[in-house]
Amino acid sequence: MREFAAILGRDLRVAVRQGSATVLVVVFFVITVTLFPLGVGPELNILARIAPGVIWVAALLAALLSLDRLFQADLEDGSLEQMALAGPPLEIAVLAKVAAHWLTTGVPLILAAPVLAVLLNMDGRGFLVLVAAMALGTPVLSLIGAIGAALTVNIRRGGVLLSLLVLPLYVPVLIFGVGAIDAAVFGLGGQANLLLLGALLLAAVTLCPLASAAALRLALE
Repeated sequence: MREFAAILGRDLRVAVRQGSATVLVVVFFVITVTLFPLGVGPELNILARIAPGVIWVAALLAALLSLDRLFQADLEDGSLEQMALAGPPLEIAVLAKVAAHWLTTGVPLILAAPVLAVLLNMDGRGFLVLVAAMALGTPVLSLIGAIGAALTVNIRRGGVLLSLLVLPLYVPVLIFGVGAIDAAVFGLGGQANLLLLGALLLAAVTLCPLASAAALRLALE
């Protein structure tokens, strides 16, 4: 746990000093969501109906923005190789870096989502479920994204390839996240979809660090 806390604290300090990545993610999220009323029109019923899907799609795209740098800086300065050779188990390092990524990108998205839901006239019954679904779903986005980031860490300008690898894997999170909000809005309760998101989170926490660490070891050979 000491190694986990050390890597997590280092990445959080770097993110705070730079600051631009978090701001870029939130600004992209806000701009993407606010474009939909301009394109679809000001009809409140239509906006309310598409609000869950719009918010989740924008969150998926925003989460991709900083993934390509998840391991890139550590590879360039040699610290990734040190972690693999003499540091803690690489899976622990991956999990710590994913946790830092979620804290600096996923949490701001969760905080911004209710404000944007008001902008889209989403039914108030879906607000708590929206926050709960994003709290369960956004860590899965970071964990799955870490696999794509590890596979493309040696590829210059691999952001496009990373998106192609990761976006299909995000589909279950999108389906269950939107489904939970829609069920709550229509009075059906979103517990089933939230439980499925929780199951995805448990599976991702268990499997994604292993897959990411294996991909990083291949990249370092």
